[in-house]
Amino acid sequence: MDVKTFGELIDWTRDLHAHLARCLSHGATHNEEERARALLGYLAAHESEMERIVNEFERQAATKVLDTWVYDYQSHNPIKTHRTCDEPYAKLDFNGICREVFDFHDQIIYLYQTLVGKAAIPEAKELMESLLTMEQNEFQRLVRQVGRMDDL
Repeated sequence: MDVKTFGELIDWTRDLHAHLARCLSHGATHNEEERARALLGYLAAHESEMERIVNEFERQAATKVLDTWVYDYQSHNPIKTHRTCDEPYAKLDFNGICREVFDFHDQIIYLYQTLVGKAAIPEAKELMESLLTMEQNEFQRLVRQVGRMDDL
């Protein structure tokens, strides 16, 4: 996706969460390991919720902010995740799935951290800070929940 504005950035991250949710859900039906299937189901639900939360940020943001240009976005490396849902999550074990999903969230957090300092107007900076805080909090919650699953 060609991201030029903060609105497009939010669309893009929302779509990434939605895509990841679909891939995780697909993997949950095809993974042979019971623990991995349970993890994939939980993560798919979490990513769907993240999609909803990010969408709500966009819905509540002022048009002025959403239309503000994102400077230096092109210099940021694209977020890496399994871009197709053919097999990857179905073949990963519990720890491999955790590494992949945690890395995905680390990349989004890094993107938001980078863009906080590049916002041209205070309202855009505030929006990026709010998205960053939400992503960090949700990531911490995700890590705690997955840690509990790993204890079982």
